[in-house]
Amino acid sequence: MNGRESTRASLSLSSRLFLHVIPLIAGMATMTLEMSASRLLAPYFGNSLPVWGVIIAMLLAFLAIGNELGGRLAERWPQLDSFLQLPALAGVAVGLIPSLANPMLRTAMYSFARYDASTTLAALFASLLLFAPAVVLLGAIVPFAVRITTERGESSGVVAGRLYALSTVGSLIGTFVSVFVLIPSIGTRRTIVTVSVILLTTAIIGLARSAWRIALIYLLLLACIITIALSSSMAIKPTQGLVYEADSAYNYIQVIQSGPELLLKLNEGEGIQSSYIPGETLTGYFYDYFLLVPYFRKNVRDPPLANLCLIGLAAGTSVRQFTDIFGAIPIDGVEIDPTIVTIGRQFFDMKQRNLRVFAEDGRFFLAQSGQHYDVILVDAYNPPYIPFHLTTMEFFQLTSDHLDSDGVMAINVARTEHDRELAEAIAATLSAVYPAVYTIDTVGELNSLVIASKQQTDLGEITAKLHSLADPMLQGVVSRAAGRIHRFDRSDQRILTDDLAPVEQLVHSMVARFLLEDSR
Repeated sequence: MNGRESTRASLSLSSRLFLHVIPLIAGMATMTLEMSASRLLAPYFGNSLPVWGVIIAMLLAFLAIGNELGGRLAERWPQLDSFLQLPALAGVAVGLIPSLANPMLRTAMYSFARYDASTTLAALFASLLLFAPAVVLLGAIVPFAVRITTERGESSGVVAGRLYALSTVGSLIGTFVSVFVLIPSIGTRRTIVTVSVILLTTAIIGLARSAWRIALIYLLLLACIITIALSSSMAIKPTQGLVYEADSAYNYIQVIQSGPELLLKLNEGEGIQSSYIPGETLTGYFYDYFLLVPYFRKNVRDPPLANLCLIGLAAGTSVRQFTDIFGAIPIDGVEIDPTIVTIGRQFFDMKQRNLRVFAEDGRFFLAQSGQHYDVILVDAYNPPYIPFHLTTMEFFQLTSDHLDSDGVMAINVARTEHDRELAEAIAATLSAVYPAVYTIDTVGELNSLVIASKQQTDLGEITAKLHSLADPMLQGVVSRAAGRIHRFDRSDQRILTDDLAPVEQLVHSMVARFLLEDSR
């Protein structure tokens, strides 16, 4: 009896079960790998829209190749044991990803640190190729299952619809379970190993009935994968001075010790989200410039600040600074990632009693809040990106609605030494809402503060107020800002809106120009 004739024998109930369960598991595994791919690459490439676009495009390409491969394999070997080899091999390929990832991603990290654009792009695609064998094999499963099941006399349309529906249901399960359960609780690499274990275990159970020798080989491979996973204590992203690292639902997080200073870094780690030196108020970073923002109000009272809203709390650097300088004023700190809040309290002494923490999106917080503030600071900047919905005219109108009549807001923006296109686009958008907008380019960093006032103000009067400050720490910041405060008065810049805010494209253009300048 040849292979085609053998498939015409009636399938047992257990065989039908495998032909329906495995497509479900394949869909779950595919989407879990997609979510894991984004988390695996975030420490090195970030989690921006273009990175997500590349991940999705590459995985779809791998699935398409797998679909074609599965159909061809099913025509040549249309047996259940051959079909069961697909999830088994996919499980092995998945299980190898955590072990192979570190050397490839370290190479990517070094090239990214040197701003070598072509090498970085190659490293990104090479990293995605880690997932190619597994996803190609997973993509082959449903066409193979359709071919075997259709041999039983059922309509090919009915069979294909049912099995692809099961695969889609598995994709839904994989998406939600990986995002809300597995990755936040056990981490990216163990999530990937879990997928490997599920695929291999299912295939081994099926193969053990008629091909126990092959099943034994896969069982030994499964034991090796589990042993390596349990014995591995390697850091997700090895970094000098690493104190703590974690994968949250939103970010890859590192706490790094640099001399007496603790630093909080997120994702690719090219910027600093928080800084803490016990007993010190000023940091030497852009945070210090935020302390000048209250003096951009038209009428500065005594005390100069009654309350503050900070969107992008991180580990509380600005909270500590404002509390030290202005006293225990009420501060509402908004941070979308609750894991970062926990880290701030554990490592960065973020325990001020005047701080109320809200673990939610900053724009959502303002939309639901009835509170008004003297000052709103937006520091949701994850170098070099800002979430686009926190850069638009509609968002800035929302901030204005939550400021007192003499309130001001400020946002931290990326720039290069000779390129301020993003900062100018945000300043122009603020000018559509606020009557007075100013910029401060920080010293020694690629940051600009864009400050907007609800009142019409004068640069000369603001400068005079800043130079009259008596606090020695504020005097030091004023000295650093001297000659760098400018009134923004350009009407030829684009206005960012909820419908069109190409923030990432602006950033990429800025980085590309920087790389071209640097290579000359």
